[in-house]
Amino acid sequence: MPYEFPRCQVVPLAGHQVSVQIDGQEKLRWHAGDDYPRPFFFPFNGPSGHSLTRMGHPGAPNHDHHQSVWFAHNKVFGIDFWANTSPARIRQKEWLAYHDGEDQAILATQLAWHDGHEPKPLLEQELIAIVRPGEGDGETLLELQSEFRPTSDSLEFQQTNFGFLAVRVAKSLSEHFGGGRLTSSEGLVGEKDIFGKPARWMDYSGPVPSGPDGKELIEGITYFDHPANCSYPSSWHVREDGWMGCSVCMHKPVTTTRAEPLRLRFLLHAHAGAIDPARADRVASQFATWPRYEVVRSTKKHQQYEVRVAK
Repeated sequence: MPYEFPRCQVVPLAGHQVSVQIDGQEKLRWHAGDDYPRPFFFPFNGPSGHSLTRMGHPGAPNHDHHQSVWFAHNKVFGIDFWANTSPARIRQKEWLAYHDGEDQAILATQLAWHDGHEPKPLLEQELIAIVRPGEGDGETLLELQSEFRPTSDSLEFQQTNFGFLAVRVAKSLSEHFGGGRLTSSEGLVGEKDIFGKPARWMDYSGPVPSGPDGKELIEGITYFDHPANCSYPSSWHVREDGWMGCSVCMHKPVTTTRAEPLRLRFLLHAHAGAIDPARADRVASQFATWPRYEVVRSTKKHQQYEVRVAK
């Protein structure tokens, strides 16, 4: 019987990289090697095939910690997991499961947050990335589900603007360096009006390189907070230079425990065209109904772990 290739695939590559593909086209790539302070996704491609994110700030070399799409936090028990100048590091302990399918592909991995001094990590992050085709041609939905479990009984993520999921958009999408626009779910536009304000979702849209016909293309990323998150609707740290982050700890610290670990869910939608608020609201409503997943020991032959809907 001939092998049927699933529409959505996880393809491991050399150099501790993993390509996630839909219809044979790479949509994003996971980087987990030790040559960077923390793992990240790059590129995150829009419908035209151009990356909607970038590595680093367009004008500030002291912002090289801006690694496309990444997890970090500025103050964990007084330790900086945000800046590259800090000794703290986030390392992939092991990948747990790769699942291909017609409707989605799943990558699950275990990350360890090290303070840079002790071999034992302060906490472990179970990250499950679910990649689905969007409703528009070539669009992609990247859902990121995380569970943060400390190695001690409890651990505090202190109050800060910086953390947990950060997105550095491509230069052309930024308001300052390109022709982009920053828009919130509350109808606000631009850094001045949006910074520090709560929102259910945030969008950065702008021009990408045109096709052979020379027609201008607009694409963007809509970044969704999940209703189950402890700070929902969260306040946002956004910048006109092309950066956006859902600031879970902007107004108060958050404690995670071994018995009840902190769970966070976010969604990134790589879409065609400028932001359509009605459509974004519809995606937000769908996101709220999607199941949470968990990694469990597998009973299947030649498979150590599998991802299933959480009980």
